[in-house]
Amino acid sequence: MPLSLRKLVLFVHVVTSVGFAGAVAAFLVLAVAGLNGLPSAYLALPLVTWWVIVPCAVAALAVGTVSGLGTPWGLLKHYWVSIKLILTAVALVVLLLKTQTIGALAVMAANGAIGPASSQGQYAMVLHSAGGLAVLLLAAALSTYKPRGLTGLRL
Repeated sequence: MPLSLRKLVLFVHVVTSVGFAGAVAAFLVLAVAGLNGLPSAYLALPLVTWWVIVPCAVAALAVGTVSGLGTPWGLLKHYWVSIKLILTAVALVVLLLKTQTIGALAVMAANGAIGPASSQGQYAMVLHSAGGLAVLLLAAALSTYKPRGLTGLRL
């Protein structure tokens, strides 16, 4: 991959990855607000999820894969790249598995059927978004510090 294209791919990867983490942080704030007596916060969760988090997550994963395949770092050559790939993919899968709960909380909030800490789903939203943010911060740390170690794979 030519240097100018590699820099563009890296730029897009950084922007989408930071967007993914930032949107998850915003989601966490809304989930905590809902848990603490502001049920209308749940109305924003599907919007943040489908219009910001999912597109950023998919883009970060796709562009990161392209970057790994098109640079000397490789996709599976270095442990830190492989771990980042796995962390991002797991975060996206968990997010997609939770979309039904996110939608259900929004419907309950719209119908006035939810209050402070009245549903297990409310706690799950806080727990999963906090965990997701921790996972994404770990991926960012791996990108920054690039711990040594090769996997022995060439891809």
